[in-house]
Amino acid sequence: MSKITAAITAVGGYVPEYVLTNQVLETMVDTNDEWITSRTGIKERRILKEKDQGTSFMAIKAAQQLLEKSGTDPKEIDMIIMATATPDMLVAATGVYVATQIGAVNAFSYDLLAACSGFLFGMSTAARYIESGRYKKVLLIGADKMSSIVDYEDRATCIIFGDGAGAVLFEPNLDGYGLQDEYLRSDGNGRDHLKIDAGGSILPASAETIANKQHYVFQDGKTVFKFAVSNMADVSEKIMKRNGLNGNDVAWLVPHQANKRIIDATARRMNLDDSKVMMTIERYGNTTSGTLPLCLFDYEKQLKKGDKLVFASFGGGFTWGAIYLTWAYDS
Repeated sequence: MSKITAAITAVGGYVPEYVLTNQVLETMVDTNDEWITSRTGIKERRILKEKDQGTSFMAIKAAQQLLEKSGTDPKEIDMIIMATATPDMLVAATGVYVATQIGAVNAFSYDLLAACSGFLFGMSTAARYIESGRYKKVLLIGADKMSSIVDYEDRATCIIFGDGAGAVLFEPNLDGYGLQDEYLRSDGNGRDHLKIDAGGSILPASAETIANKQHYVFQDGKTVFKFAVSNMADVSEKIMKRNGLNGNDVAWLVPHQANKRIIDATARRMNLDDSKVMMTIERYGNTTSGTLPLCLFDYEKQLKKGDKLVFASFGGGFTWGAIYLTWAYDS
């Protein structure tokens, strides 16, 4: 009997209509287009501005786009994994609501939180369910409404983040395509460098935490940048060596879109030409759990069956890792 591998068979995506450009940010905080572009590579980001619309709105849109494009009946989906750092609300999982709204009545669902590495860790989780042989269709969604936790008076964070969602469908494959290897890491000593202080069980919401702006994301930029540059490059190089790959073998690097300098450093360590690096940061900024699937969504037409892809990410916590996957279909 052939070994079951977990292959991506469909991709969907969604970004809000409103475009927040660097020029608009210049009117909001002490910054400018040249400063933002030279340090991050970001020119604009999408923002979900409509009232009463949260992360689930974008996740539903991305999932519906995938289902329609691939002709998949939502009733055939066995489970949904929702990678997000900005759930609609606490306690009630966002993924459960998404499953109901898209008509996945036979699926069970839950949320997965690993900051910017959420989708990467979700790929590993989805693959294990598929490889077990018990599940045939696993929908993995990465979505975040980062604008809901960003202080637009804080020039260190408001320039970085945007809103967006992407989705992929994992199915069994008997021809060897799909997820081949993974190297996932975490270090809890990093949680003080990228976090939200209040709203959790240690420091519940109060009038004082709101007044102190402790419900917005905080980032120690220099520390996070230092760890991200070294760790994303390290795991990408490690997974290539472990699988006997070189820069000529890899068709695409699919990197987390946090900072163009981090992406460039990772590509250099892998000896990859810029033409092999998926880059969406200029238009979307950092959409956290949404960056990796949105890369696939934007580049899907360029992907070919058998292409070797290396996914790499780094996120708060700290969490980071790399995954090696072979593409299973021609667009």
